[in-house]
Amino acid sequence: MPLFNPPPARLAVSALVLAIALSACAVGPDYHRPDLALTPAFHTPPPAPAPAAQAVRLDAWWTSFGDPELVRVVERAAAQNLDLAEARARLAQSRAAAKAAGAALLPSGALTGSAAKGRQSILSPLGEIGAHLPGFPRDYDDEALNAGASWEIDLFGGLRRERQAAVADAKATRAEAQAVKVAVEADAADAYLQARAYQARLAVARRQEGVQQDLVALLHRLTGEGVAPDREAHEAEAALEGVRAAIPPLKAGLEAELNRLDVLMGAQPGAYRAELSSEAPLPTPPALSALMAPADLLRRRPDVMAQEQRLIAANARIGAAVADYYPKVSLSALIGVDSLDSSRLFSGDALQHQAAAGLRWRLFDFGRISAEVAAAKGKDAEALAAYRASVLKAAEEVENALSDLTEEEAQAAALDRQIADLTTARRQAEDAYEGGVISLIEVMDADRDILAASDRLAQAKAGAARAAVASFRAMGGGV
Repeated sequence: MPLFNPPPARLAVSALVLAIALSACAVGPDYHRPDLALTPAFHTPPPAPAPAAQAVRLDAWWTSFGDPELVRVVERAAAQNLDLAEARARLAQSRAAAKAAGAALLPSGALTGSAAKGRQSILSPLGEIGAHLPGFPRDYDDEALNAGASWEIDLFGGLRRERQAAVADAKATRAEAQAVKVAVEADAADAYLQARAYQARLAVARRQEGVQQDLVALLHRLTGEGVAPDREAHEAEAALEGVRAAIPPLKAGLEAELNRLDVLMGAQPGAYRAELSSEAPLPTPPALSALMAPADLLRRRPDVMAQEQRLIAANARIGAAVADYYPKVSLSALIGVDSLDSSRLFSGDALQHQAAAGLRWRLFDFGRISAEVAAAKGKDAEALAAYRASVLKAAEEVENALSDLTEEEAQAAALDRQIADLTTARRQAEDAYEGGVISLIEVMDADRDILAASDRLAQAKAGAARAAVASFRAMGGGV
């Protein structure tokens, strides 16, 4: 509402002085990072690295596996994944919102113009009066050109708090986009490792099938010769069918992981299958030679950083709500020309200007403002709990991943030793068979034991590699 019309120069100077004097005033609490009681080290240590192990780059951990195909898969997913494209689009929106909130602190202006041609009614109140005047023109032209500006002076920092909140929201969205990137890279690596594991297990299953087929053929021959009972032949056939029954689930699992990989790479299932159709060995996970501390998760984990920015935004919105307890002052000015005679539009007589100050104060609405402040404080408490929970969840994921990695590597080492012993036993069984001490069936049983242990070893190695990926993901790798 206009209160007075002082000279524009004096009004502008007064407003500028007032704005500078109060520029540091912003009601509401300032943000301080909450204290979090974190231990100096993780409870579960990583496996001891080899003496010559090189430090892993967390921002490109996938290159440390030494597998060019894995590198190609992960980098293609990072470039083409559609979930990541969505996250980047949300980031562009949040940045635009932050710019808009910043623009609210600045004066706004507009240039308007109009041209009208009309005929005045002589039956209207104005026409009734004008019709009695000599030379009253019923037909007229009206041209106007005006420039106006307005500015809400942020005396108590409400707009600045809104800008702080919008900037924090934009930073949170950027961190969330980074979290999506980390997840996509880890998911692509995980799908690739599972596909290679299925291929390794299929190769073992086919070797098992071949050994079992040879055993069945041998037992049928011995049965025909009356050397072995029918029961042994039927048992061997049942074991062969058991091996064959294990192959379709492995094939289905491989197909599912290849389809998952294609979708992660932003393509229709089957698009890149030919690249992974040939069997390749599982890559060896790199050693975690240098491990961060739990406190490092606050600056490495993008999801934790996003939750902190949401907390900062909620804290700033308390100040924005509190600012409504105080009056809001705005300034506006207009300068332009208006004339019924187009030839005199830019003459001194057509000049018009106005300067005004406005006041808006929710003086009788404090109950509603108090409710809005209480709601903002509730949002802040919710954001604080979410931030603390994200830190604890991050620490939990690191602990679990490190534990899985340690135990999977221990299992793989034990299976390596078991296979070595079984191989020795098989060689001894072959020597005994050649010496006529045991039958060929016992030699084939030793082959089956080796292949069964080889299948478990493939699973353990894949588990260790996947646990390494989970460790890098849990530590915020890829950012």
